[in-house]
Amino acid sequence: MNDGTITLPWLVIRQDDNGNRYRVGRYATRAEAQQIADSLGGRGHKQLYWVERISPNGASSAD
Repeated sequence: MNDGTITLPWLVIRQDDNGNRYRVGRYATRAEAQQIADSLGGRGHKQLYWVERISPNGASSAD
């Protein structure tokens, strides 16, 4: 991108015990997002964490 903005297309999503989903954060690379998801998932809680990519049209998809 040449307009000076930073693209953060990778999301970390958390799902709690009741099935509610929350966006934890947005990241520039898949590796960075996966590192965060792995770190949070390794804490022993029952929540589920995964990585999704936001497409250019703003929709997210599991990756």
